[in-house]
Amino acid sequence: MKIRIIAILYTIVILICGIVLWNKIGESSSYSIDMLDLNTKRDEIEDKLLSGADIPSLENEYNCKIALVADDGYESMNNYFIKEGMSVFDYREDGAIAGKIAFNAREEEFAARTRNSQIQMLWVLGSVYAAGVLLMFIIWYFYIRPFNKLSSFAASVSKGNLDVPLNMDRHNYFGAFTESFDRMREELKASSEREAAANRSKQELVAEISHDIKTPVATIKATCEVMEVKYKDEDIQEKVSVIKSKATSVEQLIDNMFRATLDDLDELKVTPREESSLIIEDMLGDLRFYGTVEQKGSVPECLILVDRLRLEQVIDNIAGNSFKYAGTALEVEYRSEEDNIRVILSDRGPGVPEDELAMLTTKFYRGSEASDSGKDGSGLGLYLASRFMEKMGGGLELRNREGGGFTAEIVIRKV
Repeated sequence: MKIRIIAILYTIVILICGIVLWNKIGESSSYSIDMLDLNTKRDEIEDKLLSGADIPSLENEYNCKIALVADDGYESMNNYFIKEGMSVFDYREDGAIAGKIAFNAREEEFAARTRNSQIQMLWVLGSVYAAGVLLMFIIWYFYIRPFNKLSSFAASVSKGNLDVPLNMDRHNYFGAFTESFDRMREELKASSEREAAANRSKQELVAEISHDIKTPVATIKATCEVMEVKYKDEDIQEKVSVIKSKATSVEQLIDNMFRATLDDLDELKVTPREESSLIIEDMLGDLRFYGTVEQKGSVPECLILVDRLRLEQVIDNIAGNSFKYAGTALEVEYRSEEDNIRVILSDRGPGVPEDELAMLTTKFYRGSEASDSGKDGSGLGLYLASRFMEKMGGGLELRNREGGGFTAEIVIRKV
């Protein structure tokens, strides 16, 4: 609970106690009467009455009530004085009772002493309140304020702000921790700087390698252009065209990786555009040079929203895994839906253990079958394929095939 709320509650409690005690003192206090003082006042009033002084003026002066025997309401006034608990004295003329002089001394004394008691109570409560406020201030200044500074400092560090030091204050309870926390910040900052330097070094290495790969790829493309001119054989021309197309794809991928490295991006960009669905058949047709591709039916002709380069990369990754690990023909089917086209790629290999299916699209994950086969792999192919399809508005669904084998469904969004 914040100290501010505690202070407000403490103030409310003190106020309530003050009101209750104020009323209690007014109800329960009783005091004695100074009879000597009242006798003196009675004698003075009696002397003035004998000298013919005006009764109303005497009543005002001495705060009393006077009832004469000669008055019509004498008896009722006398009864009223007694009923109200007033101090009543006889007024005598020539030794005979001529009336009554009544003082409301009990009420006057009660009010005066009650006021004194209430004032004393206010002083006591004020002292208690001041002491409580002082105690809360000491707790806030020496304990809560330093702790809040540590909390704020920790939040700042968690956000990566390592440049603001934590000022040391040895006069509070957390003074010993302050220096340790600031040393931790300095170590974290140094570690962060080392990590940033290492990342920059890696990025520079990737950028240099990407730049260096462009040269042999350009040479391959140039060689393909020479072969297209030199050899007129249709089979050679087709193979050279595929090589040239793949070299262009590699060049684009390397260019993207180079740009991603320079821009400090975690993933490669995907830019979907409207394309004809017939490009899928062209991409699958290029796979025949890697292995046998059996197409069942033809792709539904429509416009699709894809990044052509990324879709080709997805198909190549799935087909490459099938040829590498299953070693069977790749069967291709198509299914048209209202909003999507599904390209279904299946093989007749051993499939994947059911408990590993959900992990196949996890970054750097390789299934047990792939790991045990001893074949190279990075665990990025299906991860990137899934990410690329999600960014194109589609998806990738993986499952084992009934009767044995593995199936990958590429969901492609229609325009």
